[in-house]
Amino acid sequence: MNDVLLCDYAHARAGDKGNILSVAVFAYEPAHYAWLARELTAERVAACLAHRRIGTVRRFELPNLGGFNFVVENALEGGVNASPGIDRHGKSLSYALLDLRLPAPA
Repeated sequence: MNDVLLCDYAHARAGDKGNILSVAVFAYEPAHYAWLARELTAERVAACLAHRRIGTVRRFELPNLGGFNFVVENALEGGVNASPGIDRHGKSLSYALLDLRLPAPA
């Protein structure tokens, strides 16, 4: 089975609260929700963002909206006021997630 890029099947938006990142991912097509539910796990998101030395990743399902919200602890180098990084809010991390390769849907 070939891998596909998440960005071809979904869009994402990131936000922050202190040192916690929230990334919402929504399927473009309702038919792909079940596939995303199976393949876009908290473990895969954690592996994708591991270079940030993140903490726990929790996934919240939003079936009526065709998406998921991932809450990632310790993802923002201390948060907006403490981080020396360029992307203190973590907005670019939604793009990093959209670059994730997943097994193609059936």
